[in-house]
Amino acid sequence: MGKRLFITDLDGTLMTDAKTISSRDLSTLERLQAHGIITAAATGRSAHSLEKALTAIGLGRGQGIFPMDYVLFSTGAGIMAFPDREIIFQKSLAVPGVEKITAYFDQIKLDYMVHKAIPHTREFFYRSHGLSNPDFETRLAFHSGDGSPLNDRVSEPATQVLAIIPAGADGPDVGTIQENLPDFSVIRATSPLDHTSVWIEVFHKDVSKSKTAAFLAGRLSIHRRDSISIGNDYNDEDLLAWSGKGYVVENAPERLRRAYETVRSNNDSGVTMAAEKSGWMKNGD
Repeated sequence: MGKRLFITDLDGTLMTDAKTISSRDLSTLERLQAHGIITAAATGRSAHSLEKALTAIGLGRGQGIFPMDYVLFSTGAGIMAFPDREIIFQKSLAVPGVEKITAYFDQIKLDYMVHKAIPHTREFFYRSHGLSNPDFETRLAFHSGDGSPLNDRVSEPATQVLAIIPAGADGPDVGTIQENLPDFSVIRATSPLDHTSVWIEVFHKDVSKSKTAAFLAGRLSIHRRDSISIGNDYNDEDLLAWSGKGYVVENAPERLRRAYETVRSNNDSGVTMAAEKSGWMKNGD
């Protein structure tokens, strides 16, 4: 058999609700690598946020080994090769694109954040339209010191524009936003903070988990049929559909669980179960 690619989402899939990774899943990833299978994580986190999360569990730079060959970060806007953290791919929104996106969000009164281009993605500009948006305020507080109010137009490229729609608010659906921003990649995600608010992430048209996975597979001469993915949320859906076989953990939304084979939850080593069900690695290998 030729080269194969195993891709897992991070938060809510590989990581538990306590933001740790089970020893069982870490062992599984190491065993996959030992079998010659390329391992990759696909996450909405920026490179900085990823490193911060890994450091907190002892797998950061200079600590333990994170058993990944590649990480697709910022929902596929960039790829890092591990363990050296070399950035081998990146895509940014040009200034005219950022202006078009922010003008539309201003028009429909969505609160948003404009994250600077890689490698400065942790820094962002933000604009609030003054309505109650607790998840937006929580994210601002969580990234205190990294954000600046957007008082004028954006004058530099960006990794993404992120709009946050409060839970239960009468905001536009993702389909409507996609129709109004046809020149960009528009991705819906569930807030990892309150788990109910809707995040609308807008990227360069060539950015998504599936498109970046396809780039990586091409670079490695791996056919999509020889790839497996596992995820937990709507922003994983395109990757699940692209890969040869897609799995979702049981904490995924019901619509995804109806569409893809379901494995144990992120708190019960669902990644290991997917690896075993795939037939690529038997229990005890």
